[in-house]
Amino acid sequence: MEELTNTVQGWFGHNPIYDGLISGALLLLFAAFFFFATRLVISRGVQRLVRKTETHWDDSLYEAGFFYRLALVVPILVFRQGLEFIPHLPESAHSLLARIAMALAVVVGVQVAISLLNAVGMIYRSTAGGSRHSIKGYLQIGQLFAIGVGVVLTLAVLMDRSPMVFLGGLGAMTAVLMLVFKDTILGFVASVQIATNDMLRVGDWIEMPSAGADGDVLDIALYTAKVQNWDKTITTIPTYLLIQESFRNWRGMSESGGRRIKRSLWFDVNTIRFLEDAEIQGFSRYALLKEYIEEKMAELKAYNADSGRDPAIKADTRRLTNIGTLRAYIERYLQSHPKIHQDMTLLVRQLQPTSDGLPVEIYCFTNTTDWNAYEAIQADLFDHVLALLPEFGLRVFQNESDYAQSSSAAAAESGGA
Repeated sequence: MEELTNTVQGWFGHNPIYDGLISGALLLLFAAFFFFATRLVISRGVQRLVRKTETHWDDSLYEAGFFYRLALVVPILVFRQGLEFIPHLPESAHSLLARIAMALAVVVGVQVAISLLNAVGMIYRSTAGGSRHSIKGYLQIGQLFAIGVGVVLTLAVLMDRSPMVFLGGLGAMTAVLMLVFKDTILGFVASVQIATNDMLRVGDWIEMPSAGADGDVLDIALYTAKVQNWDKTITTIPTYLLIQESFRNWRGMSESGGRRIKRSLWFDVNTIRFLEDAEIQGFSRYALLKEYIEEKMAELKAYNADSGRDPAIKADTRRLTNIGTLRAYIERYLQSHPKIHQDMTLLVRQLQPTSDGLPVEIYCFTNTTDWNAYEAIQADLFDHVLALLPEFGLRVFQNESDYAQSSSAAAAESGGA
């Protein structure tokens, strides 16, 4: 550098001002040279080395820009050390430039720390538990801490003061800082509680009506959680709201391997009646009802015989009904269905009658949680039951005027035919 300076000075002559400007320009050129040389080494040498290794953590460091940001330290150190070779540089200017170089080094250090934390997040997401628990909130807290430390150190270096001076001032501003960083504090506390209690994971299906969210969790960060709804819109929920308000998490359903079917059919009470002997004989030929009819008829015969009542009085004896036989059929149909989970609750029950008729609820679980398959199984099940109702002499409840119109239309079509 001294030889280059002397050569250039020979061209322009010796002058204290020229000497300082020429040396400063050469120093900047040297710093730029080392910057581009270091980036070239990283882009070619380090990249090839990273790709050849079998480990993946170094790939995450490279993708997060850790090596590129670390390379910025080299030209800063070159500039800082080169200040000693600038002739006729005033002490005040030398001190100022040195402090600026150190401040830049602190800024680069903060960037290196941030990229390192980003790489840690990438490495964690590639692990087995990375898709279940999010640590993004903790990483963001670490990044905010690094930025805060960097700001304090940068100001201390530029103003040539001890960092403790600024830390003491921060202590006096605690109330203001609590107000400014309220969302950060709430988000951090919420992230800790969510992770500790395993309330939410990336990939969970949640419902939160108050926030208009119904879909899969895409991301859980320090400030917000992103949910992709089923209509492909994105809902952003403040993280602290997840512990302040209720939401439904469907993870338990997904992990159980079964999805619930809970739907009722309302039957017209005017169609509920006792079965005739001919109907009982016809139902006894059904594979699903044969055993039930035999056991039930034996039970009723024994009960009626022991009661001593007159069998001619139908009100004094127990008999089979069409609605009860239908319930027995549906229950056995579900027990033999290959797509119904047999190890979970399976019920066919009557509910409280209403003005809309007598509800019979089918309560069971499919052996799959896939949405498309679930809807297809549920639709096929109720298609079968609805088509079977005429054989039991039952009719689902519907508006009487609509029923009359449909009956008239059916009669007109049959008459026209």
